[in-house]
Amino acid sequence: MKVKWSCWSSLLILLLAACGYRNAAPSQPNPVIPDQLPQKPAQTQPSAVSGDSTRSVTSGGIPRIYRVHIPPSYNPSRPMPLVIILHGYNLQAEDMVRITGFDAQADSVGFVTAYPQGSGTKPAWNGGNCCGEAQIKKVDDVEFIRQMLASIAQTTHIENRRIYATGFSNGAILAYRLACDLADQIAAVAPVSAAQEMPDCRPSRAVSVIHFHGTQDKLNPYNGSARFTSVKDSIQFWVQRNACPPQPQTTRSGSIVHDSYTPCAQNTAVDLYTIENGEHAWPGGESVTAEIGKPTKEISATRIIWDFFVAHPMP
Repeated sequence: MKVKWSCWSSLLILLLAACGYRNAAPSQPNPVIPDQLPQKPAQTQPSAVSGDSTRSVTSGGIPRIYRVHIPPSYNPSRPMPLVIILHGYNLQAEDMVRITGFDAQADSVGFVTAYPQGSGTKPAWNGGNCCGEAQIKKVDDVEFIRQMLASIAQTTHIENRRIYATGFSNGAILAYRLACDLADQIAAVAPVSAAQEMPDCRPSRAVSVIHFHGTQDKLNPYNGSARFTSVKDSIQFWVQRNACPPQPQTTRSGSIVHDSYTPCAQNTAVDLYTIENGEHAWPGGESVTAEIGKPTKEISATRIIWDFFVAHPMP
């Protein structure tokens, strides 16, 4: 009996000691092994370097290509504006480098340029009511541009509030369509030598527009035609959409008439540069061919466009 009591008493002492330990200090969680700590996703810097490159994305089931120029001042730690430059009907993306001189402007002040390539045997853009195979086949060029922007952003640090689009001729028509259908990404547009051919334009916000057009343009007539919209109708659409003053502030220098509709909603503006007796060409740039049109040298559309873009980031 003494042995049994001794065993029970020993067990009781151990239990009381255990209870006393728990009361003295709460139990601690198991230590976390460093390898088990939640890991943050790796932060990667865009990897692009200055210079020219040709890239591609698949859009609508077909490969689409575009050219990118990154200026020497590019620093991956700081975002840069991006200007999309759209070629005309039956031209190539590379043609716009020569015609506009935008790469030199980009190197001078610091922004990235992108030159998408249209589709078809005679490269074109589907701007709504125009043009070529792109319109006939209902190519979704808006989606192509959206995918191109996403692809560029993967390697290049782009300032999202400063993405702009300009274009010549059929490219100008697509620039207008981007203002209509891609206003969530495009801050402002600068059409040259073509009007808006998007019959059901419903932009999600006010978009700044600057337009250049010659009064003697035979391919995209200034006053419109049975096929093309007039410059006046295109400008008035955006004047009303952006809640601008109905009457512009007008200045004249030589053969250049500048109509400025401002102030408009959300710090936007609508500007029109009319080149009296001007032809189907990029003002201040190089002609596509001598037959298509001779550009005026009184102004540089490229420099004016950039100054306009700088003043009108996305609200």
